[in-house]
Amino acid sequence: MRIMAVDYGAVRTGIAVCDEAEMLASPVEVITEYHEEKLCGRIAEEAKKLRAAHIVMGLPKNMDGSEGESAAKVRRLADKVRTETVLEVSLWDERRTTVEAHGILSANDVRGGKRKKVVDSVAAAVILEGFLMSRRNKRSAENAGKEKNL
Repeated sequence: MRIMAVDYGAVRTGIAVCDEAEMLASPVEVITEYHEEKLCGRIAEEAKKLRAAHIVMGLPKNMDGSEGESAAKVRRLADKVRTETVLEVSLWDERRTTVEAHGILSANDVRGGKRKKVVDSVAAAVILEGFLMSRRNKRSAENAGKEKNL
Protein backbone atom coordinates (compact mmCIF):
# COMPACT_ATOMS: atom_id res chain seq x y z
CA MET A 1 0.00 0.00 0.00
CA ARG A 2 1.27 3.49 -0.80
CA ILE A 3 1.50 5.59 2.34
CA MET A 4 2.16 9.33 2.28
CA ALA A 5 3.84 11.11 5.19
CA VAL A 6 3.38 14.74 6.16
CA ASP A 7 5.81 16.77 8.27
CA TYR A 8 3.74 19.85 9.08
CA GLY A 9 5.44 23.17 9.66
CA ALA A 10 4.16 26.70 10.09
CA VAL A 11 6.01 27.74 6.92
CA ARG A 12 7.04 24.57 5.10
CA THR A 13 5.36 21.15 5.08
CA GLY A 14 7.33 18.12 3.91
CA ILE A 15 5.80 15.28 1.91
CA ALA A 16 7.21 11.77 1.48
CA VAL A 17 5.78 8.53 0.11
CA CYS A 18 6.62 4.84 0.21
CA ASP A 19 6.50 2.20 -2.49
CA GLU A 20 3.68 -0.37 -2.74
CA ALA A 21 5.73 -2.93 -0.79
CA GLU A 22 6.14 -0.43 2.09
CA MET A 23 9.90 -0.88 2.05
CA LEU A 24 11.30 2.43 0.79
CA ALA A 25 10.33 5.91 1.97
CA SER A 26 11.27 8.73 -0.39
CA PRO A 27 11.08 12.51 0.02
CA VAL A 28 8.72 14.03 -2.55
CA GLU A 29 8.37 17.77 -2.06
CA VAL A 30 8.01 20.69 0.29
CA ILE A 31 4.79 22.68 0.26
CA THR A 32 5.05 26.34 1.23
CA GLU A 33 1.61 27.33 2.47
CA TYR A 34 0.63 29.34 5.54
CA HIS A 35 -3.16 29.06 5.35
CA GLU A 36 -4.42 25.85 6.99
CA GLU A 37 -7.40 25.32 4.64
CA LYS A 38 -5.25 25.76 1.54
CA LEU A 39 -2.58 23.49 3.01
CA CYS A 40 -5.21 20.83 3.63
CA GLY A 41 -6.24 21.08 -0.02
CA ARG A 42 -2.62 20.78 -1.18
CA ILE A 43 -2.08 17.71 1.02
CA ALA A 44 -5.24 16.14 -0.42
CA GLU A 45 -4.03 16.89 -3.97
CA GLU A 46 -0.66 15.27 -3.23
CA ALA A 47 -2.34 12.19 -1.74
CA LYS A 48 -4.42 11.80 -4.88
CA LYS A 49 -1.46 12.43 -7.21
CA LEU A 50 0.69 9.92 -5.33
CA ARG A 51 -2.18 7.39 -5.14
CA ALA A 52 -1.81 7.20 -1.36
CA ALA A 53 -4.12 4.83 0.48
CA HIS A 54 -3.08 6.06 3.93
CA ILE A 55 -1.56 9.24 5.35
CA VAL A 56 0.71 9.48 8.37
CA MET A 57 1.31 12.89 9.92
CA GLY A 58 4.14 13.69 12.27
CA LEU A 59 2.90 14.61 15.75
CA PRO A 60 5.31 17.03 17.44
CA LYS A 61 5.66 15.99 21.07
CA ASN A 62 7.86 17.54 23.71
CA MET A 63 10.82 15.48 24.86
CA ASP A 64 8.86 14.46 27.98
CA GLY A 65 6.06 13.09 25.78
CA SER A 66 3.61 15.91 26.48
CA GLU A 67 1.87 17.80 23.70
CA GLY A 68 1.83 21.54 23.13
CA GLU A 69 0.22 23.97 20.70
CA SER A 70 2.04 22.52 17.67
CA ALA A 71 0.58 19.08 18.39
CA ALA A 72 -2.90 20.61 18.70
CA LYS A 73 -2.44 22.24 15.26
CA VAL A 74 -1.39 18.90 13.73
CA ARG A 75 -4.40 17.16 15.28
CA ARG A 76 -6.75 19.80 13.80
CA LEU A 77 -5.08 19.55 10.39
CA ALA A 78 -5.22 15.73 10.51
CA ASP A 79 -8.98 15.88 11.15
CA LYS A 80 -9.43 18.20 8.16
CA VAL A 81 -7.25 16.02 5.90
CA ARG A 82 -9.16 12.90 7.02
CA THR A 83 -12.46 14.57 6.09
CA GLU A 84 -11.22 15.94 2.77
CA THR A 85 -9.46 12.79 1.55
CA VAL A 86 -11.63 10.11 3.22
CA LEU A 87 -8.37 8.26 3.89
CA GLU A 88 -7.12 6.84 7.15
CA VAL A 89 -4.83 9.39 8.78
CA SER A 90 -2.46 8.22 11.51
CA LEU A 91 -0.38 10.39 13.82
CA TRP A 92 3.24 9.42 14.48
CA ASP A 93 5.59 10.77 17.15
CA GLU A 94 8.05 12.90 15.25
CA ARG A 95 10.50 13.76 18.03
CA ARG A 96 14.02 14.26 16.67
CA THR A 97 13.06 13.64 13.02
CA THR A 98 14.24 17.07 11.86
CA VAL A 99 17.55 16.54 13.69
CA GLU A 100 17.89 13.17 11.96
CA ALA A 101 17.01 14.73 8.60
CA HIS A 102 19.76 17.34 9.06
CA GLY A 103 22.18 14.52 9.88
CA ILE A 104 21.25 12.67 6.70
CA LEU A 105 21.71 15.82 4.63
CA SER A 106 25.07 16.58 6.29
CA ALA A 107 26.26 13.05 5.57
CA ASN A 108 25.36 13.65 1.93
CA ASP A 109 27.04 17.09 1.86
CA VAL A 110 23.78 18.99 1.26
CA ARG A 111 24.27 22.50 2.62
CA GLY A 112 22.87 26.02 2.62
CA GLY A 113 19.84 26.96 0.57
CA LYS A 114 19.50 23.52 -0.96
CA ARG A 115 19.24 21.96 2.51
CA LYS A 116 16.54 24.44 3.54
CA LYS A 117 14.50 23.46 0.46
CA VAL A 118 14.56 19.71 1.17
CA VAL A 119 14.95 19.17 4.92
CA ASP A 120 11.20 19.04 5.56
CA SER A 121 10.59 16.37 2.92
CA VAL A 122 13.52 14.36 4.29
CA ALA A 123 12.00 14.70 7.79
CA ALA A 124 8.71 13.39 6.34
CA ALA A 125 10.62 10.40 4.95
CA VAL A 126 12.15 9.79 8.41
CA ILE A 127 8.65 9.88 9.94
CA LEU A 128 7.46 7.43 7.31
CA GLU A 129 10.41 5.08 7.86
CA GLY A 130 9.58 4.89 11.58
CA PHE A 131 5.92 4.24 10.84
CA LEU A 132 6.75 1.53 8.28
CA MET A 133 9.20 -0.18 10.65
CA SER A 134 6.51 -0.26 13.32
CA ARG A 135 4.03 -1.82 10.88
CA ARG A 136 6.58 -4.49 9.87
CA ASN A 137 7.38 -5.28 13.51
CA LYS A 138 3.70 -5.55 14.37
CA ARG A 139 3.06 -7.92 11.44
CA SER A 140 6.08 -10.04 12.42
CA ALA A 141 4.84 -10.30 16.00
CA GLU A 142 1.35 -11.25 14.82
CA ASN A 143 2.76 -13.91 12.49
CA ALA A 144 4.97 -15.30 15.27
CA GLY A 145 1.89 -15.53 17.51
CA LYS A 146 -0.04 -17.39 14.82
CA GLU A 147 2.82 -19.86 14.29
CA LYS A 148 3.05 -20.43 18.03
CA ASN A 149 -0.64 -21.42 18.10
CA LEU A 150 -0.21 -23.99 15.34
